[in-house]
Amino acid sequence: MLRLGTTFMMATFLMISISAAAEEAPPPKKKGPALETTTAQASYGIGVSIGRQLKGDGLEVDIEALSQGLQDVFDGTKPRLTTAQIGAAIQEFQKQMAAKEADRKKVLSAKNKKEGTEFLAANQKKDGVITLDSGLQYKVLKKGDGPKPKVTDTVRTHYHGTLIDGTVFDSSVERKEPAVFPVGGVIRGWTEALQLMPVGSKWRLFVPSELAYGSRGAGADIGPNAVLIFDVELLGIEK
Repeated sequence: MLRLGTTFMMATFLMISISAAAEEAPPPKKKGPALETTTAQASYGIGVSIGRQLKGDGLEVDIEALSQGLQDVFDGTKPRLTTAQIGAAIQEFQKQMAAKEADRKKVLSAKNKKEGTEFLAANQKKDGVITLDSGLQYKVLKKGDGPKPKVTDTVRTHYHGTLIDGTVFDSSVERKEPAVFPVGGVIRGWTEALQLMPVGSKWRLFVPSELAYGSRGAGADIGPNAVLIFDVELLGIEK
């Protein structure tokens, strides 16, 4: 059960994150209640937060039924469905959502595979791009003259990662804080490239999906079979 304090923390956090997007959103479809009191405004904020969470999770809910459930609880009314009915409905709902998500990932996987293959085929013909036997491609942006790390070493790097459409999914550069990690503890494309890079180098890596996160993807931004692009600067080998 969600405690009141947690609810308000979640509402505050999510409302801050949507402030910019709200300015570009279309106007409400219908007139709602007046939001003139603190209670009304806070209640609306909690609703926005919950709605964004549900939508972000890809859940297709019946807003009217959801509102009725909330209303019945606050009115102290006996639920209109039994616990068994609710449990069965939620289980079936989860199955339906899982099936839709599987279909979505299947389509996205095929799309990413096709686009990634075409991208790498064209990219390897560009000046300065080197393709290794594994399929990893790289371009030297800055030459270094330091030692090359071994797979057992820990390195300090700055990196900026994007998808082939330019979407940024991770960046130590934007965080303004170098990342430290073992050479053998990252995706295969990185492990291979780092062992070829002298300290002081900066390379642009074009990583095929099979050397990255493959068909499973990673997080919300890296889809299945996604080709990844990294600008990697090898700052040093940790003692």
